[in-house]
Amino acid sequence: MSLSRVNVEKIADLARLELSEDEKALYQEQLSAILAYAERLNELDIGNILPTTSAVPLKNVLREDEVRPSLDLEETLFNAPETEKDQFKIQAVFDGE
Repeated sequence: MSLSRVNVEKIADLARLELSEDEKALYQEQLSAILAYAERLNELDIGNILPTTSAVPLKNVLREDEVRPSLDLEETLFNAPETEKDQFKIQAVFDGE
């Protein structure tokens, strides 16, 4: 498939690109080559290939949920600039709403 100069100008306009005449000629050639290659894909026999969403099998890798010790409250809040009721105190995000 070969793109016309008008097609290239329309694509450039949609992409908000200002192209020189040399660039239009170059892109006309390059885009035509890309479309010709994509057209070749239509020749492939894919009748026996099942539709798929992934080329590799998906498998979640999960670890066992186990209880482990964590930081104690005093150690957690040690470097906090401000605390209140055993929690980090931060500046309000919304203006009283």
